[in-house]
Amino acid sequence: MLIVALVLAVIGLAALVTAVVTSNELIAWVCIAASVIGVVLLIIDALRERSRPAAADHDDEAEDVEEDFDADYPEEPAADAETTTAPAESAAEEVAEEDSNPR
Repeated sequence: MLIVALVLAVIGLAALVTAVVTSNELIAWVCIAASVIGVVLLIIDALRERSRPAAADHDDEAEDVEEDFDADYPEEPAADAETTTAPAESAAEEVAEEDSNPR
């Protein structure tokens, strides 16, 4: 039904352009009719989608998939104080070396 609404939208757009270019009132009414029919089809489709009870079934299936998923992730290595401060110390030493060089 969505495809039909899309086709009606394309027909309505083409009729609108043609009606503006040719100043034909009949083609303008075709544009309006195509637009109204497309909107009605979209409303009907939305109401059908909302009234479907399949949404509750889909949620149950999603929970089953989450429960079945079991992956082993590697543990992150523990951060030592030495490894976290070493880059900062080397950066401080580089700055000190740059300041001590005569220019």
